[in-house]
Amino acid sequence: MDAISVIRTKRDRGELSDAQIDWVIDAYTRGEVADEQMSALAMAILLNGMNPREISRWTNAMIRSGVRMDFSSLPLPTSDKHSTGGVGDKITLPLAPLVAACGAAVPQLSGRGLGHTGGTLDKLESIPGWRALLSNEEMMDVLRGAGAVICAAGDGLAPADKKLYALRDVTGTVEAIPLIASSIMSKKIAEGTGALVLDVKVGSGAFMKNLDDARELARTMVGLGTTAGVNTVALLTDMSTPLGLTAGNALEVRESVEVLAGGGPADVVELTLALAREMLAAAGVHGKDPADALRDGSAMDHWRRMIAAQGGDVDAPLPVAREQHVIPAPASGVLTRLDAYAVGVCAWRLGAGRARKEDPVQAGAGVEMHAKPGDTVVAGQPLLTLHTDTPERYDYAIAALEGGIEVAPAGTAFTPNPIVLDRIA
Repeated sequence: MDAISVIRTKRDRGELSDAQIDWVIDAYTRGEVADEQMSALAMAILLNGMNPREISRWTNAMIRSGVRMDFSSLPLPTSDKHSTGGVGDKITLPLAPLVAACGAAVPQLSGRGLGHTGGTLDKLESIPGWRALLSNEEMMDVLRGAGAVICAAGDGLAPADKKLYALRDVTGTVEAIPLIASSIMSKKIAEGTGALVLDVKVGSGAFMKNLDDARELARTMVGLGTTAGVNTVALLTDMSTPLGLTAGNALEVRESVEVLAGGGPADVVELTLALAREMLAAAGVHGKDPADALRDGSAMDHWRRMIAAQGGDVDAPLPVAREQHVIPAPASGVLTRLDAYAVGVCAWRLGAGRARKEDPVQAGAGVEMHAKPGDTVVAGQPLLTLHTDTPERYDYAIAALEGGIEVAPAGTAFTPNPIVLDRIA
């Protein structure tokens, strides 16, 4: 086997054989296939796709590149959730301790920012002292003590995906459905969770821009999970507008804590509860309602234990950006559009995301929203506040908002999209 022949096969719209897939994943993991060669193959897959057999074989090859975890020693059933990525999508932060408070263990392996979408680990690392990298033993200890853990996949868990995940971010191949599905499911199957709920985002701020593509991705992943013996369900959720009122790392942590305290934006609370109920049902746990766990403080208790167990100072102040800039409402009337992609790119350019896999992120950078579509605004009132440590980024960040904000005359009827658009099981 050689990398060039594998690339040519997919470039020319051919099917990769099982042997080709097994070889290229193994050789890339060992460093025999270079990043530029895997970049070319990833682009060929983006352009020409894969059939179900190829996707299944690719996923299994990624799983076989490392070890598989086993949570059978835990006294509770396990349930996990994965989001395909969105703007302001901080749902994992309140969701994991919430589900733990209701009786399921949550081993949540998360990633860093991909393009204009934020990364769960980037958000949590804005908490002073918090550690994303845990050994398998440490992960089990946190699960036993707090009921939930959010951490990076260890080097031994689907190492092929870890390399490819970072590469896709900087080569314009994040949106490839076969690569998204295999990336997510290789980690989740290797992780060993008993149940999995997928949050497949749909809209301008998501990698899936329309329902048909989102359904294709959801069905692909549900099929992979079910075949592997993982009880898998997918919700298709709206990402035409950012979730909540913040997009950025420390900003989103602050908002997540508000949700755990019984407050927070209505859309974040609604989706958190919907996913929590799906996770508990998939794990076969029926008892405490997640809404009660937010009201009685038990979800917050699990959050505090989880963060402290990973070295985080729960009571320390979160980082704040050195500079802020206010974007005023351009007219009076009804805000009818606040485009998720525009806000996500703006936050990314302010320093909340990364352009290269080696780039650091700013903990305090991001966008704070003072109104959402459907709200009445007055010309000149604060609409957005941009946060950054590097004000020289402002012009570039503001340019991303062009065409992403629309205000209609007062009295204009506005009907928002539902949060949950479809369910696939």
